[in-house]
Amino acid sequence: MKKLFSALFATLLVASLFFSSFAAAHGVKTPPAQKSYVALGDSISYGYNLGPNNDNPSIFAFPYLLGAAANLKVTNYGVPKMTSGQLLTALQTDSAYIASLQKADYVTLNIGNNDLLGALSAARAADGSVDPVKLQQALGTIVPAMIVNIKNSILEIRKYTSAPIAVYNIYNPAQVEDPMHAQFTTLLTTVVNPNIAAVVNVLAPYNVTLADAYSAFGENQKLLVRQNDIHPTILGQAVLASIGFSALKLSLPTYGK
Repeated sequence: MKKLFSALFATLLVASLFFSSFAAAHGVKTPPAQKSYVALGDSISYGYNLGPNNDNPSIFAFPYLLGAAANLKVTNYGVPKMTSGQLLTALQTDSAYIASLQKADYVTLNIGNNDLLGALSAARAADGSVDPVKLQQALGTIVPAMIVNIKNSILEIRKYTSAPIAVYNIYNPAQVEDPMHAQFTTLLTTVVNPNIAAVVNVLAPYNVTLADAYSAFGENQKLLVRQNDIHPTILGQAVLASIGFSALKLSLPTYGK
């Protein structure tokens, strides 16, 4: 029943975006967004590979689906290839990030995916295979730094806003039949996501919650992750929007009242 509700809710979020676009195109007035939502992250927040090109963030990226569902003004700082260290630097030095966060009523943080891809790249041989010894060595350096960066990024956000923050953990990007699927499962369930959860638990008193992307995607990569890709499908983005919506304790707006 819970999975069915999640699927239906994700579909509702996609429908809400179409409704907003249709209403705007036909001159139907909807209440202006009163609250601001800032999405921080990488190519997943950007909506990579969901449009004819990647020149601009996709309207199907989860921040826009979430924003349409809750009638929020969205500022999407999803940057393809961004790492956790680069995001932390941006939060410390980029005046646009700081100004947006000072006005934010809600924040999502989805980062770390490129850190892990960097570890895989460092361990990949010329024939495309992954050397398990080199992978463990790379992960031993990259993962602890990534977790520290995520924690410090949350603390940096807190300097500018008291808005609730939903922190996404990392879903398994490999298709079930892919040999890498089992390796990702082990890595994510034993090392990466437990550490992200630990950071969120420590900072929970500061209105920080977990958006559990790993559990939401489960073994449904065929539907939720693009084939021959690591990025979400439109439905996958809707699932990310759904769990962010819940983590931020948002509600659907009422119109015509």
